[in-house]
Amino acid sequence: MPVIPTTTETPRPMAASPRESPDVLLVDDNDDLRYVLATVLARHGYRVVEAADEPAAAEALRLHRPSLVLSDLRLPTGDGLGVLRAAKELDPALPVLLMTGYGAIDEAVAAMREGALDYLTKPIDHEHLVLTVSRAIEQRRIATENLLLKEALGARHGAPTIIGEHPVLLDVLRALRRVAPTDTTVLLGGESGTGKELFARALHAHSDRATGPFVAINCAAIPETLLETELFGHEKGAFTGANARKPGKFEVAHGGTLFLDEIGEMPVNLQAKVLRVLEERSFERVGSNTTLHVDVRLVAASNRDLRASVAARTFREDLFFRLSVFPITIPPLRERGSDIPLLARHFIERFAREQNKRPPHLSSSATAALEGHAWPGNVRELQNCIERAVILADGDTVHAQHLHLGAGEISRDAPAPPRDPWEEIDLSGTLPEASRRVLMEVERRKIQEALDEARWDHAKASAALQIPPRLLLARIRDFKLAPRGAQA
Repeated sequence: MPVIPTTTETPRPMAASPRESPDVLLVDDNDDLRYVLATVLARHGYRVVEAADEPAAAEALRLHRPSLVLSDLRLPTGDGLGVLRAAKELDPALPVLLMTGYGAIDEAVAAMREGALDYLTKPIDHEHLVLTVSRAIEQRRIATENLLLKEALGARHGAPTIIGEHPVLLDVLRALRRVAPTDTTVLLGGESGTGKELFARALHAHSDRATGPFVAINCAAIPETLLETELFGHEKGAFTGANARKPGKFEVAHGGTLFLDEIGEMPVNLQAKVLRVLEERSFERVGSNTTLHVDVRLVAASNRDLRASVAARTFREDLFFRLSVFPITIPPLRERGSDIPLLARHFIERFAREQNKRPPHLSSSATAALEGHAWPGNVRELQNCIERAVILADGDTVHAQHLHLGAGEISRDAPAPPRDPWEEIDLSGTLPEASRRVLMEVERRKIQEALDEARWDHAKASAALQIPPRLLLARIRDFKLAPRGAQA
C-alpha cells in the first residue's frame, strides 16, 4: 500500500527533524483509526506520514527518516516487531512506540526488551498519546543535540563574527547572502587562515537550514584509513575495533549543512563516494548494504588550486564541477588592510574578557606595526598575535613590542630568520607565574594547531608560526607533541 503523507498547515516551532522529515511514522492497517490518530497528532503540530503494513513502513523509514515510529503490534503483512527491527536497523536511537490490545500486553512488554520505548493500549487515549509522543520526540531531540555537542568538543569556544568593512569583504558577504537561502553547493576558496569555516557557518546561519545541524570535518586532519568511516559511519563488526554502530557525518548532518574543509586533501577513492551522495542523496555505512537517504547541503573549502589538482589527476574533475556551482573566494587579510584595526580591537576585547582583564588600548606604534605586517597567516595569525599581546601587556596599553612581529616580513620561500621573535619572551622571571603558565599553554596549542594545519610539514608549520625550524623541533620535544590521531 502506498505511503500517504499527512502534514499540518503550520509546522511545529521546535521539530526534532528539520525541514521535510516527518515527526511521526504512523503504522496501522485500520484506515479509520489511522485517520483519527493522524488528525490528533497534526492538530498538536506534528508532521505525520502513514503506512498500513510492515513493508510500507520499511519503505517509509528509508525514504522519510521520521523522528518517531508509532506502530500497531499486529499488522496484516508483517508485524510491529518487524517495524521495530527495521527502525532500529536504520537508527538504533530512533524511538518506537507500539499500540496493542489488552490481550497482547505481554507481547508489547517483550517488544520493549527488543528496544521499543513504550506501548499504548487500545482504545488509544488521545491526551496520553500526545503526551507520550511529545516526551519521546523531546528525548530524541536532546540525544541528537548531545551528539552534535560531542562533535563540537574540539572546536574553539567563542568563534568570532565576521568583522570588516572593506569593499572586497562586503562583496563576499553579498554573494554569501545571495546563495545562502538556496540548497546550492558552495565551494569556498582562499588562503589558509582566512576563516573559511567561519564563512561556512555564516552561510548555514542565513539558510533555511539554520535550525538544523552544522557539522564540520577537516579532511586533512584525519588519516585516510579513518576518513571513510568518519564521513559515512560504520556497522558493528565492520572492521577490527568497530564494537558498535557509529553514524557518519553525512548522517549526523541530516537536515542541515555538512562542511568539508580541505577537501583537496581527500583521497580520490572517497571523492567518488562523496560525488554519489551529492547526486543521489544516498550512501551506505561501511560494512552495510542498507542504503540511507539524507537531506544535506554540502559546503566545501580548500586552500589549494583545485583546477591544478584536477590537471594533476589528484582531484576528480566531475566532483570539482559539482562542488563549484557557486564558488566564493575569501580575500587574504593583506587585501583588506583597513579591516586590521577593527579585527585587532575585536580580538583584544575577546581575549581580555577570557582572561578577566580590562581591554587594553592599542598604541599608535602597535597600530602601525599591525598595518605594516603582510600577515601570511591571515586572520588566524592576527588572532594568535593579539592573544599573545593581551597576555604580555601588563598595563592598559598594547605596545609594538608586545606583538613580536619582527623587523621585516617573512616570505614563504625565504630562509628562516636568524633570530626567533618568541625567544624575546623571558619565561623565567619577567612574568607572574599564572601568566607564564597561560603563555606556555597558548604556545603549545598554537604549535599543535599549526602542525595539524600543515599536516606535520615542519617547514610549512614553522613559516606559519614565524619561528625557525630548529625552535619548532625543540618545542615539539618540550611539549611532547604528536599528530592528533597518534595521541593517547
